[in-house]
Amino acid sequence: MIDRTQLIEAELDTLYLISQLLNSSHDLHDKLHAILEILHKRSGMRSGMITIKEIEHDSLLVSAVYMDANNPLLSPIRYHPGEGLMGAILDAGRTIVVDKVADEPRFLGRLGLYDPNLPFIGSPIYVDQGDTIGVLAAQPDSALFLGERARFLEMLANLIAQSVKTLRGIERTQHTLQSERDQLKQALIKNYRFENIIGHSAPMLKVFDLIRQVAKWNTTVLIRGESGTGKEVVANAIHFNSGCASGPFLKLNCAALPDTLLESELFGHEKGAFSGAISQRKGRFELANNGTLFLDEIGEISASFQAKLLRVLQEGEFERVGGAHTIKVNVRIIAATNRNLEEEVTQGTFREDLYYRLNVMPLHMPALRDRSEDIPKLAEFLLRRISAQQGGRPLEIKESAIRILMKHDWPGNVRELTNCLERAAIMSANGIIDRDVMVNTGLENTIAETSHSTPPQKMASIDVNDDSMDDRERVIAALEQSGWVQAKAARLLNMTPRQIAYRILTLNITIKQI
Repeated sequence: MIDRTQLIEAELDTLYLISQLLNSSHDLHDKLHAILEILHKRSGMRSGMITIKEIEHDSLLVSAVYMDANNPLLSPIRYHPGEGLMGAILDAGRTIVVDKVADEPRFLGRLGLYDPNLPFIGSPIYVDQGDTIGVLAAQPDSALFLGERARFLEMLANLIAQSVKTLRGIERTQHTLQSERDQLKQALIKNYRFENIIGHSAPMLKVFDLIRQVAKWNTTVLIRGESGTGKEVVANAIHFNSGCASGPFLKLNCAALPDTLLESELFGHEKGAFSGAISQRKGRFELANNGTLFLDEIGEISASFQAKLLRVLQEGEFERVGGAHTIKVNVRIIAATNRNLEEEVTQGTFREDLYYRLNVMPLHMPALRDRSEDIPKLAEFLLRRISAQQGGRPLEIKESAIRILMKHDWPGNVRELTNCLERAAIMSANGIIDRDVMVNTGLENTIAETSHSTPPQKMASIDVNDDSMDDRERVIAALEQSGWVQAKAARLLNMTPRQIAYRILTLNITIKQI
């Protein structure tokens, strides 16, 4: 028969082994099972059971039981608050010792493991006072020293509580991060749906059709077009509407880095590969595995680097800088350029084989001057974004300002339009952007300078009696349509020259000098 000294030594040995186990890298489920096995073999506490309160419910779920291999736990067992002895321990928040199982009416015996002639001890597992998260229970192999054994079980329950608290905190953090990641992905997908790319002109409708086609397949896409036409926006739309939308989407401007840094940025490097490489680093190709890599300004890379890029595009494999291990990746490539690659191939400055590898599915972005009918909707969209940047300030653009925008040649395309509207928003005291505000941005002067070298565009006839226009906009429209001749504008508005002169004065309209 075991004496008190032997019992204390066995319990100390058990606590030491369990504390080591709790500091290991095993998952919670494996730890709980191992704890009960140590408890059984080292301290004579048989058929141990750990129940943990489910986060979604108040019921206790049997999370771990030590039993014979021939007697597996076939289905989940739950104890509701106040139900049976386990429910009583959860409600009471204190250890309950039963001298003899057969004499305890609250004992349900659902597991069929316990000897009715032996005692039973259950201790609450709580992370804070009053916050009980589970129960640790076991059956001593004798009725001796029940008080000591109950205190031992309480110490063990405290150790388990701290481990469960830490792991649950990590799980909650991971769940929160995963939820935030999913929300961000959904927001990105929502932002880059086809309907969020502004344009209803014929060239843009053709672009939409091509995006829908190429998004279905893991095909390399080469986006062509002038700077500022929205090539990166289209690359985003292709990725987030494709089968790899759940994968990573990485971007790199090839013109921004020299060859040495470009190689490290794309392929990664090993520790000590060059001066300053203090640790291993993964490159964009490796990070974009099972996703998309957008290579902007692809026409800017040097001839020497073109060969290195060709290999990874053809074979899907590369080595990190300073490494000997070949890494295989599955990456969808979208490239973009504003350069004439065909001419560069002819001149020998761009590899022909790389050109054909990139130009599998060409997609041409039209210049803004070739889709001027999209300018009104684009301006409204961009103003909403500028409004958000300015703290939700209300911004409104008038038809007279839109007409000036539509006359401009837009060599900088959408990027120039964005800058122009942001400048106009800053210069507008009340948030209303009309012709006078647009004139103050200097845009009309630019139009006047370029009009000498370009043939005049025929402006569409304006309905000066449109009820949606206010008086100021109606007078400005009539003046524009009449070439800023006040007498002609007066006839369009059924006014006398004196009346329109008075209107111009009272409405504070700046007369354009012809």
